[in-house]
Amino acid sequence: MIEMCVLVLLAVGALWFAFALIGLVFKFAFALVGGLFGLIAGMVGLLIGGVVLLMVAPFVLLALLPFCLPALLLVGLVWAVVHAARRKPAVPQPSH
Repeated sequence: MIEMCVLVLLAVGALWFAFALIGLVFKFAFALVGGLFGLIAGMVGLLIGGVVLLMVAPFVLLALLPFCLPALLLVGLVWAVVHAARRKPAVPQPSH
């Protein structure tokens, strides 16, 4: 009787192991397919996001212009002062 119980448990364990392996194969297959779809969706999202960014960026820059204008004027003033204070390079005289 004990031998029969051991054989039944062995058979049940073998079936359990076989079904677990089948489940593992399905899990890996669906993981690969899902990962592939995730990569494709990510690339499409980056493409659409880039196109939308290229379309919206000029309007955002124009909207931020009043906010950035004082800083731009200060940078321009510093550039003009530095440019005016710089000495002109000496032009070498051609020797004939």
